[in-house]
Amino acid sequence: MAKLCVTGAAGFIGGHLAEGLLREGHEVVGLDDFSSGKRENAALLAKFPKFTLVEGSIVDPGAARRAIEGATWVFHLAAIPSVPLSMQEPERTTAVNVGGTVNVLETARNAGVQRVVLACSCAAYGDAPEQPKREEMTPRPLSPYAAQKIACELYAQTYTAAYGLPCVALRFFNVYGPRQDPKSEYAAAIPRFTTRLLAGKRPIVFGDGLQTRDFVHISDVVRANLLAATSEKAPGEVINVASGKSSSLIELIAALKQVIGPSAQRLEIEHQAPRAGDLRASSADISKARAVLGYEPRVQLAEGLAGVVDFFRQA
Repeated sequence: MAKLCVTGAAGFIGGHLAEGLLREGHEVVGLDDFSSGKRENAALLAKFPKFTLVEGSIVDPGAARRAIEGATWVFHLAAIPSVPLSMQEPERTTAVNVGGTVNVLETARNAGVQRVVLACSCAAYGDAPEQPKREEMTPRPLSPYAAQKIACELYAQTYTAAYGLPCVALRFFNVYGPRQDPKSEYAAAIPRFTTRLLAGKRPIVFGDGLQTRDFVHISDVVRANLLAATSEKAPGEVINVASGKSSSLIELIAALKQVIGPSAQRLEIEHQAPRAGDLRASSADISKARAVLGYEPRVQLAEGLAGVVDFFRQA
C-alpha cells in the first residue's frame, strides 16, 4: 500500500476520496486550511490510524512540502470552489486556485511524486451551444473560476510535457452525495433543495429552472480519481467525469419530491433572479473517460438522491 496525499481532504469530494483510499489500506496525508473544508470531515478521517492531517494552505510551500513529501500520488482537490465568489473576488481566488496549484505541482515535482490528479471543472465549457461537452471543444470561460480551472489544466499539461511529472486533469461535472454542505451561500443545488424540502420549505431556483446539469454521484467521482492515478494512458490528458446524462433543475426537484414523498409534493418552486456566471446548459460526453480510464458511472440519479435524502433525514 502506498503513501498518498489529498489536498482539500476536509472538503466534500476530498473527504470521500481520502476515506476511499484509507479503506483500501493506503496511508493518506490530508492538507486543508479549513477555509471551506469541515472539521467534522477531518474528524471522520482521523478515526483511521493511517490518516495524518497537515493543517495549512496550498499556497504555503512549507505546508505543501510537509503533506506531499514521500507521497506516491497526489490528488489535488483543494480550491475556493465557487463561481459567485470568483466573480466577487477574482484576485484572491486566482491566487489560491492557480497559485496554489502551481505550488502543489512544483512541490510534487521536487518530491518525486509519480502521479498528480487534479480536480478541474466543466465550467471550462462556458455557454458553448454544442451538447454534449467534449474535451476537444475550445474553452469558453464565463467566470474567473472557470478561467482559473482552465489555467490549472494547462499547468498540469505543461508539467507533464516540460518536467516529466505525470498529471491528469479531471473535469468534474455536478458532483453530489452525502455530507455535501447545504448551508453555504453558494451551496450546490442538490443538498440545498433536499434540506429545504425536508424542512417543508419551497426550493429556491435562480432563473427559470430549465437550465440543465449532469449530476454525478460522489462514489463514481472517487472511482474516476483512482482510475486516473493508475491508467497508463491518462498523463497529460483532460478528461470529463460525469454521469453522461443531464437533467433540468425542475426535473431534479421533481425527482427529489418523489423520493421524499407526499410532504414535499405541495411545495412549489420559488424562482429568483439568475446568478451572474451560471451556465444555461451542461451535459457531458464521457467517451474519453471510458476509453482512457475504463470509467463507467454506476449510480443512477434516483438511487443517488435516495441516499442523499436518507443522509439528511438522519443528520
